[in-house]
Amino acid sequence: MRITELELRRARLPLVEPFRTAHGEEHARDVLLVRVAGPDGEGWGECAALPEPTYSPEYVDGAHDVIARHLGPRLLAGRDPAEVRGHPMARAALELAVLDAELRAEGRSFATHLGAVRDRVPAGVAVGIVDDVGALLDAVERRLAEGYRRVKLKVQPGWDLEPVRAVRDRFGDIALHVDANGSYTRADVEHLARLDELDLLMIEQPLPEDDLLGHALVASKLTTPVCLDESITSAATAETAIELGACSIVNVKAGRVGGYLEARRVHDTCAAHGVPVWCGGMLETGIGRAANVALAALPNFTLTGDLSASDRWFATDLTEPFVLEDGHLRVPTGPGLGVTIRHDVLDAVTTSVTRL
Repeated sequence: MRITELELRRARLPLVEPFRTAHGEEHARDVLLVRVAGPDGEGWGECAALPEPTYSPEYVDGAHDVIARHLGPRLLAGRDPAEVRGHPMARAALELAVLDAELRAEGRSFATHLGAVRDRVPAGVAVGIVDDVGALLDAVERRLAEGYRRVKLKVQPGWDLEPVRAVRDRFGDIALHVDANGSYTRADVEHLARLDELDLLMIEQPLPEDDLLGHALVASKLTTPVCLDESITSAATAETAIELGACSIVNVKAGRVGGYLEARRVHDTCAAHGVPVWCGGMLETGIGRAANVALAALPNFTLTGDLSASDRWFATDLTEPFVLEDGHLRVPTGPGLGVTIRHDVLDAVTTSVTRL
């Protein structure tokens, strides 16, 4: 499809409640959206980058700059944006917009294009770090009442064994796992092994992303399965991590690996090794959530992902809201991403527009 116009739109959506992890606390989502257009129609993408480079080296201002100055001009000139090294979240947003435009023009859904095999996917929810155990128990109780099929607790040194044990004691055999966002070191292995008592689905990214050998050490000492998130940046790194014994589960985030086509390759690599995957989230609006739900419908996504309903994060979404149905989200079936932009909502929260 020939692309003749590219628009970068910045928006700010308040979160319905603050969300705290080992990377910091967010009160609003600073969104970077990409719109591409040509003679055959338009498409939208969403960038997963955060305001600060705390989850990964990318951040939203940098992603905006690299699309405006490097990726976008190459696309409009008919050159390959893959000439630009790095910047996977920026590349993923641009790729998604182009795919959405192409598939809308063809009348095919994004889910069909990726190879989805389900029409709905189970929804899990992440609960951030809070001020005390009582507040944590209240938050988990609220999410379970809403119908979520799996709960993920954010942990960090000083906030791990006691709160996780309290949740297990209070709610029994719920599907439960923890996410450390790389906040521990190899010196904490014996401490982390105490989580084995709590019958968790997994411990996600216990060590920094560049320490695959350390993760192999953790995996050898724990009976709790080790899942990697930040460490997995491509299908190649997934294969290396699996061969090293650094993980037995992989979290797939399309933005982190450079796009949904590479995310599908990560899925295929893990499937070939018998390693299950699940879909991670980055507080996406309905645009990015539509793509994530489609991705999570692929066959090797056998574990519940971070695919919350729209109202988990936003009072009003940028598309028609994703709503829990018996603990599941429907996979959009319309052309492209299968969602419609609510332009009145988008215009109200837009902070800037850049057109190429």
